[in-house]
This record gives sequence, C-alpha cells and structure tokens, in this order.
Amino acid sequence: MTMRTLAGLLLGAGLGLGFGPVAAEPLQPIPLPPPQTTGGPPLRQALKERRTTREFLTNALPAQVLANLLWAGFGINRPETDHRTAPSAMNSQEVDLYVALPAGLFLYEAKPHRLRPVLPEDLRAKTSGQPFVQEAPVVLIFVADLPRLARAKPEDRPFYAGIDTGCVVQNIYLCAAAEGLGAVVYDLNRAPLAAAMRLRPEQRIILCQAVGYPKN
Repeated sequence: MTMRTLAGLLLGAGLGLGFGPVAAEPLQPIPLPPPQTTGGPPLRQALKERRTTREFLTNALPAQVLANLLWAGFGINRPETDHRTAPSAMNSQEVDLYVALPAGLFLYEAKPHRLRPVLPEDLRAKTSGQPFVQEAPVVLIFVADLPRLARAKPEDRPFYAGIDTGCVVQNIYLCAAAEGLGAVVYDLNRAPLAAAMRLRPEQRIILCQAVGYPKN
C-alpha cells in the first residue's frame, strides 16, 4: 500500500495526515503507526488531568494519536505472549474495541495493530442522543464476546466483562489526558446499536466512550 493510498483511507475515516483531497475508496484495513511507548507526561500528571469532557471540537485525531489511544486501551504490550495493556478475567481478552468514525465502523485488531473495516456507515449518532457524539471525531464501542469467557460460569460472564471493560476505559481516559484529549464514557440503548452493528447474539455491548479535543 502506498503512503498516498494510506492517506486517502485515513482522511476518509476522519484522520488527517496533511495530504490534499483524495478520491473516495471503499473501506479497507487501516494499518496504524506503531504506538509511542516512551516519553509523555508522568502517570501521576495524567491522573491529575483525567476528567470527563462533553464538549468537543470536530477536529480529526492524527493517526499517531489514535494509534496511541487504542494501544493504551487494549493493545499488546508483551508480544512474546500477546498479553495486553489491560487485564481480563482468566486472560480471556473478550472485550473488542469498535471504532466509530465519520466514514464508517472499524474493529481494532490488536496483534496487527490496525483497524479492520466493519461497516461504511457513521454510527456515532446511534450510540446516544446527546450532542457530543456528533462532535467527537471518535466514538469507541466496547463489545464483549462472552463465549471467550469459557472458564467462567455463563451467569458470571457479563459481570467479568463489565469489570474488564472498566479497566480498558480507564486506560483510555489516562492516555487521553496525556495526549491533551477529552473523553466521556456513557451508557446507551444497546439493542438498536447492536442491530446496526450486526452483532451476534452472544456479543454484548457494554459501554461507549467518545474521545476528541475538548472545546475548553
């Protein structure tokens, strides 16, 4: 894939790289730049600056910033074992991060560190009736694939999935603070969004989190 083709995909997905207009193309997998795993503000500074934001600029996130955010949330930090930046019950890794962008819905694939296209439709407005979902350039949808919790009792799986999602959410909050971004986690009407995403019955939407540059 040429750099200009990659630029076209990212621009169409709402991610600016500084290139001019590129002809529209069908959604394709988007390889993300390697995450920045060194530098940045100290952890305690990020904790101090972590806050909930409900007013966003519509500015697209740079590809590097989005790569950092997704990796911090639930990326692979130990390639030799494929273990993640957030814990999961019995290492089930059952939480998937769906990324709703203006150009469509993508799934974050941690091992190749890329976005896989799911639907060429902007689903941000389907996650909430609140105005910020139309402003925030990125809405993350946390979906638990419950059968992956094979070692847990079926009645306990939603409980574990909720805890695991909370760990991912906090990672994203802290990374957002370190990147100068705002974020808000919120509940939603799950059934219509699940239908729009064409999820399987055993996939459970847990929460959503909008991320972008704050207005203030």
